Amino acid sequence: MTNKEIILGAGCFWCTQAVFDEIKGIVYTEVGYSGGKPNPSYESVINGDGNIEVAKIIYNEKQISLEKILELFLKMHDPTSLDKQGADEGKQYRSVIFYQTNEELKIISDFLQKVQKYYTKAIVTQVLKLEKFYKAEDYHQKYFKNNPSQAYCRFVITPKLEKLVNHSNFSF
Repeated sequence: MTNKEIILGAGCFWCTQAVFDEIKGIVYTEVGYSGGKPNPSYESVINGDGNIEVAKIIYNEKQISLEKILELFLKMHDPTSLDKQGADEGKQYRSVIFYQTNEELKIISDFLQKVQKYYTKAIVTQVLKLEKFYKAEDYHQKYFKNNPSQAYCRFVITPKLEKLVNHSNFSF
C-alpha cells in the first residue's frame, strides 16, 4: 500500500490543511473533527463537545515519510502550548496526533521522544487512538484556498505558509 492516512490537530484546521496542501507527497487533505461526541458540527465543537479541529492527511509513503510529516506538524505550531495556538484558545485547538495502528503509535512515540530535546518546555501533544473522523462542513474545506483575502487567512495562515517556504528542509 502506497497511500497512508494520519489525522493531526495543530490548532485551527484551516491552517493545518493549508500547510499540508503545499507539501510534496501529500495526496489529499480534508478537515474535520475527532475525539469527542458523535456527529459533531462546528457549533457543537466550539461549544465544547470534546471534539478537536483536525485535518486528515493522506500521503504517499514513497514520497514522504510519517516522520517528515510529524516534523512539519511540530514546526507549524507550538506543540508545547496546552489548548491554545495563537489567538485560538480552547480544548478544540489542542495539539494531537491520532494513530490507527500499533506501528504508527511506535513511530509517533519514538519521534516525539527523540525531538523533545529540541524544546525547552515539554511537548504536550496528545497521541490518541483514532475512534472516528467526522468531515467538517463544506465551507471549512480548503478554506484558505477559497478565502485568501479573509483577515484570518492573511494574518495567520499566510505567515505559516511563508515560514514553510523559508524552512523547506524541516530537519531538527
